[in-house]
Amino acid sequence: MFSTRRSLPVCAAAVALVLAGCATPPPPPAKPVPPEPAVPAVPVVPPPAPAVPPPAPEAPAVPAKAEFLPARFADLPGWERDDLRAAWPAFMLSCSKLGGSVDWKEPCTIAKTVDAGSEAAIRLFFESFFDPHQVIAPDGSNTGLITGYYEPLLRGARKKGGPYQTPLYKVPDDMVIIDVGSVYPELANKRVRGRLKGKRVVPYPAREEIARTGLPGSELLWVDDAVEAFFLEVQGSGRVQLPDGETVRVAYADQNGRPYQSIGKWLVQKGELTLEQATAQGIKAWIDGHPTRQQELFNANPSYVFFKEEKLPDPKVGPRGTLNVPLTPQRSVAIDRSQLPLGAPIYLNTTLPGDEMPLQRLMLAQDTGGAIKGAIRLDFFFGFGAEAADYAGRMKQRGNIWVLLPKLTR
Repeated sequence: MFSTRRSLPVCAAAVALVLAGCATPPPPPAKPVPPEPAVPAVPVVPPPAPAVPPPAPEAPAVPAKAEFLPARFADLPGWERDDLRAAWPAFMLSCSKLGGSVDWKEPCTIAKTVDAGSEAAIRLFFESFFDPHQVIAPDGSNTGLITGYYEPLLRGARKKGGPYQTPLYKVPDDMVIIDVGSVYPELANKRVRGRLKGKRVVPYPAREEIARTGLPGSELLWVDDAVEAFFLEVQGSGRVQLPDGETVRVAYADQNGRPYQSIGKWLVQKGELTLEQATAQGIKAWIDGHPTRQQELFNANPSYVFFKEEKLPDPKVGPRGTLNVPLTPQRSVAIDRSQLPLGAPIYLNTTLPGDEMPLQRLMLAQDTGGAIKGAIRLDFFFGFGAEAADYAGRMKQRGNIWVLLPKLTR
């Protein structure tokens, strides 16, 4: 549950000046009828039973909420060492979407006056206009799983042929989306996907059927590697280099409504890999050694992602996340929006894979993901390129998080 936030302890106008100038929910038995005279029996027709309306459908269960415990900035491990200038552009992108709301209007207005080149000014801004709250999961735990993702590069073409045999699909025309939140407000942003069968909506096909029958007419592009195409779905977006040298971005458009299931977890449950081996690199190595079981493995995840093509005017700009702003490498994270506020600053305390070096920095909750479920469950966006792919593939760390919420004014 959300905790009560403190009143603003400083004068907003005064702080703005300092920031600008800072250096750095059984009928009875029938009566006998005498034989004479015969009297025609008059049937007694009971009155019709009153119509009983069908019971109202039960609302789906609402997930238990995280608890936000008030904290101090001094409680955030490594807060004083984080160079907040690297997080500032991502924060300003969040403000571009949140600045019109009551809670965010003041801090996002003041932020426009802050010297983006001054680490001291940015630190003073956050400490003056935000309160940190440690996130506690519904089960009482204060730690959770931190994974990573990145933007991959694939090779593809607009037509099937030669090495390009694996389709990337756009949203099929026969898929319908039902907004559950319009019936149950407590489930805002919850949508159900399916397709019409007569007058009924039935579930959309799972991955196994889509792989077997295809989705004729919904092909967006064709790529040369089925494994990388599968992992592209896991990442949510990526780039495709075409034969003529043009590179386009394929961004997440929707999915088939089936729940995401981890193929790494499936391999561990089958005894094929250990938990430690179930990284992206370990899974790809297993596929290389078991090529005839590749589709069996993929079918363990019934979820199927559909894409849309976008231009790539600036390769330095990341793909757009759920907040509809470009993701910032190593400063944007994907969250479970039923647990954490989309767009908010999140302070992360974890380690890097392999060398266990501390990874303590201010992040922005700008994306979501099918596998990202839980209060303390983040997916760290590493960016584009081979190094980003390596880190993201191995990232499977434990960590703590704090959410920074705007202070309330009187």
